[in-house]
Amino acid sequence: MKPLVENVGSVPSAYRRRLPADVLAAITAANAKATLTRTKRDAAVLVLFSGPWDSPSGGLPDDADLLVTVRASTLREHAGQAAFPGGASDPDDGGPVFTALREAREETGIDASRLQPLVTLERMFIPPSGFHVVPVLAYSPDPGPVGVVDPAETAIVARVPVRAFINPENRLMVYREQNTRRFAGPAFLLNQMLVWGFTGQVISALLDVAGWAEPWNSDDVRELDAAMALVGGGSDYGDGQQ
Repeated sequence: MKPLVENVGSVPSAYRRRLPADVLAAITAANAKATLTRTKRDAAVLVLFSGPWDSPSGGLPDDADLLVTVRASTLREHAGQAAFPGGASDPDDGGPVFTALREAREETGIDASRLQPLVTLERMFIPPSGFHVVPVLAYSPDPGPVGVVDPAETAIVARVPVRAFINPENRLMVYREQNTRRFAGPAFLLNQMLVWGFTGQVISALLDVAGWAEPWNSDDVRELDAAMALVGGGSDYGDGQQ
């Protein structure tokens, strides 16, 4: 974790590096409009790494993992998408760390007392939902059991090995067209989930900043629905992992 924590200030630039100039300009404009109309909503997500803090070799421990959920397919917003645990801030929340931990507990049943919040990342604006999201980087050597709390909201809760995200064979770019604009971003094709969009962007940036990323074929660009069709069952990263 040390390389990531020490260089966490570089995450925003690493996040934006894969955004085309016109998409970045559109996000900036949408952010300005949402600020003017007061339609932005505060939110936070928990980016939880688990496992040993370091390894004898000084590199990433083989059993390090990252907590990821898949939203229920029946939800009105972002249905079926892989995401970090998190959500909108409540008026009584004491800041983004409180929001991220509360939402993670509600979604995954995790024991927040076993987690160590490390740092909050720069607030990021997501135009489709109007959320101003603060990723909260946290660590636990052993977070205990996790699982789906409410199937109406969450389909999968998984502690995914970080090595699965690093593996070049699991990496690709996906695109979708919106208002005649084609936007491609980094994604991860795992056994039970396609991690793309905001979550894929953040994970890709974290791997780059920590120095964990390995060379991968960023020319492998697929349409979102076609990539989603490749997601199968029988994952090794299923619900309820300890």
